[in-house]
Amino acid sequence: MGALFRSEEMALCQLFIQPEAAYPSIATLGEAGIVQFRDLNSDVNAFHRKFVSEVRRCDEMERKLRYIEAEVRKDNVTIPESSVNPLAPNPREIIDLEAHLERTESEILESSHNAVNLKFNYLELTELKHLLEKTHNFFQEQEGGGDSLTKALIADDSQQVSRGRLGFVAGVVPRERVPAFERMLWRISRGNVFLRQAELEEPLEDPNTGNPIWKTVFVAFFQGEQLKSRVKKVCSGFHASFYPCPSTYAERQDMVKGVKARLEDLSLVLNQTKDHRQRVLVSVAKELHNWSVMVRKMKAIYHTLNLFNMDVTKKCLIGECWVPVKDLATVRKALADGSSAVGSSIPSFLNVIETSEDPPTFNRTNRFTQGFQNLIDAYGIATYREVNPALYTIITFPFLFAIMFGDAGHGVILAIFGAYMVIWESSLMKKKSNNEIWNIFFGGRYIILLMGLFSIYTGIIYNDVFSKMVNVFGSSWKLNYTKTEYMENKDMTLDPRFEYTQFPYPVGLDPVWQSAANKIVFLNSYKMKLSIIFGVCHMMFGVTLSVINHLHFRKPMNILLEYLPQMIFLTLLFFYMVAMMFIKWILYAPQNELKTSPRCAPSVLILFINMMLFKPGSPFEGCDEFMFPYQKDVQVAFVLIAFLCVPIMLFGKPIYLLCCGGLKKHKKVPVSYTEQAASNGDLREGIELQPAGPAQAAEPEEPSEDEQPAEIFIHQAIHTIEYVLSTVSHTASYLRLWALSLAHAQLSEVLWSMVLRKGLESESYTGAIILYFSFGAWALFTVAILVMMEGLSAFLHTLRLHWVEFMSKFYVGSGYLFQPFSFKHILEAEQTEED
Repeated sequence: MGALFRSEEMALCQLFIQPEAAYPSIATLGEAGIVQFRDLNSDVNAFHRKFVSEVRRCDEMERKLRYIEAEVRKDNVTIPESSVNPLAPNPREIIDLEAHLERTESEILESSHNAVNLKFNYLELTELKHLLEKTHNFFQEQEGGGDSLTKALIADDSQQVSRGRLGFVAGVVPRERVPAFERMLWRISRGNVFLRQAELEEPLEDPNTGNPIWKTVFVAFFQGEQLKSRVKKVCSGFHASFYPCPSTYAERQDMVKGVKARLEDLSLVLNQTKDHRQRVLVSVAKELHNWSVMVRKMKAIYHTLNLFNMDVTKKCLIGECWVPVKDLATVRKALADGSSAVGSSIPSFLNVIETSEDPPTFNRTNRFTQGFQNLIDAYGIATYREVNPALYTIITFPFLFAIMFGDAGHGVILAIFGAYMVIWESSLMKKKSNNEIWNIFFGGRYIILLMGLFSIYTGIIYNDVFSKMVNVFGSSWKLNYTKTEYMENKDMTLDPRFEYTQFPYPVGLDPVWQSAANKIVFLNSYKMKLSIIFGVCHMMFGVTLSVINHLHFRKPMNILLEYLPQMIFLTLLFFYMVAMMFIKWILYAPQNELKTSPRCAPSVLILFINMMLFKPGSPFEGCDEFMFPYQKDVQVAFVLIAFLCVPIMLFGKPIYLLCCGGLKKHKKVPVSYTEQAASNGDLREGIELQPAGPAQAAEPEEPSEDEQPAEIFIHQAIHTIEYVLSTVSHTASYLRLWALSLAHAQLSEVLWSMVLRKGLESESYTGAIILYFSFGAWALFTVAILVMMEGLSAFLHTLRLHWVEFMSKFYVGSGYLFQPFSFKHILEAEQTEED
């Protein structure tokens, strides 16, 4: 949990690696995922870097893998999933993998090419078979085996077409082109072409895509060679296929028999080719995942090596990286393992160097804390070593949400949904859903679970379960009237001086308020005061957290010149208003005398307004204006002291910076590696420096050394005005806790009374049917509106209260995220892009 309190300490390191040991060393670091490399060749073109040829080899292997995967998926072969990723291959394995992919691609290409050629032949023979069968309807048969139409009108191919004799062209044309094809033949022949056509009942298969295609058989009769040439040109333009068609019945029958025999032989060859292809693809599919992971890891390693520099002797690779201080030993071990893996005589080593550059922010999280950290990172990445709000958000976020949601029944639904995602998170992770909404819910599963549990708690405090109060311990009120008197008099109220037993209800609200006429008035006052109390405490806690930042960054004067004036201003004005609420609850009771009875209880809001305006109040006759003696003097002193804090906040820090040397320039340590040791070739010698500590890190809001005095005063004036005004606006903003809680409770009560009550009040047999449908509608609206829509609204308002009202008091969020070189992150990112 210490890493969640503030980001981990980072160190800028130099890596000195022997070229032969670079690949295994980076592979080990990629598996660990604890190093963020910096590009030392930013001025070098990507095509001129040292390992560009290796990257191109990886690109070529990725292309082959994409082709193989596409062929596997095209044949509906299942690719088995594996949760275990292989390690990056060593250089010897790379050569074998490359050769294996080459052979596999060639084999699949050859089988695909042969299959396409065979399918084209099969398609042509199938079309010819259908054409020969359909032409029996075009050429009328006579007894004796002769075609009357053939004998009378159609000329033999070996003879010239004489007067009165017809020629013909037979073929197959796509069905969607038939109307245009027919019109074009009519136009070019002026109606002298006789076209007969018949549609195929079953679709044919496209050899290239496998999609079904519908075609039509046609025979075009014409007279003359000139018209024959025109007809063939039109057929070619409409992508019609020509086939020889004998003019006699006997010849057509013989040809049909021959075509069918060839089709059977070709079908057998096609099945054998398909089986061979299927066996190849099934064996490939088993290794496809491992091959893809290995190639991607290998490509990532070479991309990372392109970030390195060569020393002047060309015998060593030098890189720079950010490393968490806790993981320095792991990095050193990875370098040692890489050197020993290749048997290098000169070990690789690591140097920690000092720098004035702001390190990246790294908060080590787990499955539980990751969701809360994502909420903070969505606002802005924490500045290096700044207090991390995610630690406190684990409790404050679901609690403030529950104040607005505040229904134990709805909280149970939310908790069940969150518990389902938490308990079965391992199996749900493996499914890798592409639904973006589900992925958002699943990423915040622990947040949803805590929001549900806290909502159950606040629902018990409000005594609100699906808009109804539960009577568990009995009421603390006693009824001095008969049931008839009470039920018939709707305006009757209970006097706590006589009907209250003086024993408070053990937990939450007394259930008697469910039937009270002034229920909303009481709950309004109760929840509104709770909102102000929690809001002021939340803001004070945020201001207090700024002290931790000031102490860590060694700026104690900020505590005197910023924190104390801010806290005094907030305490003397707004926390005093909270104190008046508690004083009012304690001093004014129904059994007290007139001056301390509820009738004489002054309004806290009016007292606060009069205090700020130095204006006297107008209490009721016989009542005191103030709650305790000397309250007026105390309030005047509080306002004056609070106003005196404003000039301290406005001028204190700028005067200190200008007069007391707060803007002294600090020497910056250049980031460079030991070129002298590298040029001497002795890379084992080097002085290991300590990383930059908190003293070298600068707060982001601190004025820079080149800032002019006028700019410093303007900067501080903006900061002061923003804080003073925000104390008012932020306090009012916390009233959304009251507003949303009231809206949620009233909407739930309306839904109960208008939907479910009708089924519950019916006493006839039809009441069961009405209750069945009314309960279904009530359950649907409860989940859809009260849980989902109202829950999302409360979530967004809670998020705003943390981002603006709470975090603005101490959080700057001007850092940048630590993005380590990690195979796991690379593979997950590529998987997301593919989906």
